[in-house]
Amino acid sequence: MSRNTTIVISVIALHVAVLWAMQAGLLRRVVEAVVPAEILVEIMAPPAPPAPQPKPQPQPKVEVKAPTPKPVTPTPTPAVAQQPVPAPLAIAPSANAPAPSAAAPTAAAASTNTGSATNAPPSPPAPPKVELPSSDADYLNNPKPPYPALSKRLQEQGKVVVRVYISTEGQASQASVKTSSGFERLDQAAVNTVLKWRYVPGKRGGVPEAMWFDVPVNWVLQ
Repeated sequence: MSRNTTIVISVIALHVAVLWAMQAGLLRRVVEAVVPAEILVEIMAPPAPPAPQPKPQPQPKVEVKAPTPKPVTPTPTPAVAQQPVPAPLAIAPSANAPAPSAAAPTAAAASTNTGSATNAPPSPPAPPKVELPSSDADYLNNPKPPYPALSKRLQEQGKVVVRVYISTEGQASQASVKTSSGFERLDQAAVNTVLKWRYVPGKRGGVPEAMWFDVPVNWVLQ
């Protein structure tokens, strides 16, 4: 035989032996594996479901009642024996005693009325009459204010109210423009004229008194 043929036969024989060994061993192992598997299946059976646990019963509520207050028995107060009050002795009027006068209550009432009238507050006195100064008296001979020439040329017109302080002698000591005419020349001319006039002084309760007085001056072109 050739060398190659020997090698091939050896390889085939080796394969046959391996196959036989594997077949024999596998059959034994299968038998050994089947028996424990059946036992394992019996042992690993599903456990029985756990028994249901009883639900906790709700405990009944215990109502606590407040203690009822005991009635307080009032302590009896010992009665005090009242002593009898002696009745007043009736005294008969003497025959010589003078009879009560009926004019006494009338006099007392009259004195009461007089006292109430005396205590009444007195009424306040009437305020004194105030008379304002005047510049229209005929005997004063106050001239009319001269119209400024430039104002006449420019056709300036208007009313000026001058506030003047009149003394007790009827003379103007201070003067200022209270309401302007809108033109300074007319205002100044009115102030200068009013300061030169004479006045009837103002009076309070018939007595001359220095006071302020408003003098109107109308500037009108004719």
